[in-house]
Amino acid sequence: MTATTMTPPREQLRALVQELNFKGMARVLDEELDAAERNAAPVVEVLQRLLTEQALYQRERRLAYRIAQARAPWQWTIDSFPFAQQPGVNKAQILGLAGLEFVRRAQNLVLIGPTGTGKTGIAIGLLRQACLNGYAGRFYNAQALFDELYASLADRSTTRLLKALSRMRPIVIDELGYLTLKPEQVNAFFRLMDQRYARVSTIITTNLDYDAWYDMFGNKPLVDALLDRLRHHCITIRIDGPSLREPAPVDAEPTVSPSSRGVAAAAKRRRTAA
Repeated sequence: MTATTMTPPREQLRALVQELNFKGMARVLDEELDAAERNAAPVVEVLQRLLTEQALYQRERRLAYRIAQARAPWQWTIDSFPFAQQPGVNKAQILGLAGLEFVRRAQNLVLIGPTGTGKTGIAIGLLRQACLNGYAGRFYNAQALFDELYASLADRSTTRLLKALSRMRPIVIDELGYLTLKPEQVNAFFRLMDQRYARVSTIITTNLDYDAWYDMFGNKPLVDALLDRLRHHCITIRIDGPSLREPAPVDAEPTVSPSSRGVAAAAKRRRTAA
């Protein structure tokens, strides 16, 4: 008698599941087999539950990978955004964007407003929502993106980098503002936006309205072409509200009850008499 025939069927099945690297199935195998034996469940039903668990496991792994690759600096979601503290944001509009129709239509989204008004929080929340729905996006600080584009010029990898960036859906470019930029960086950024134009969505947060971009990039013909492409299929949201980073207001003087005032006055009279 061979070793294989001496091995119990359940052990053989467990070994096959491990060999095939079916980790999702492995985590419920014994539980499902025990239930099947107790309830005399049909083989097809047991197999369907096991394969469903494996599919769920694979979806979870793919989601975790997309979220890791997105490289968002904080685990913010649209649900966690403090809408009640930011009257400058239209909650219904943001929740509508969370439906990701703008991503499906390859529309851009530009969030304009002062520092601390929640632009980055909204952008990260929408990026995470995209990851949850199967999209492969990426978060970039604007200066880091320009630096990466500039570094690619030295080793002649710009074409490869732009090709990779042009597939990300969506890409978040955060804090596009008063940056120190070289002409080569500006040109590479224009090439990136040109390749993404009408193909994939870009989300930009900035404290500069569009007319201030001319001073930032310092190249009027290029900025004209950039804005023409960016704004052609674009949703622009201007946030005019308080900073969410401001500390909670504190009373100038502590509240004193009438009885406390009376005790304090009596103590003062005793000190004066002494």
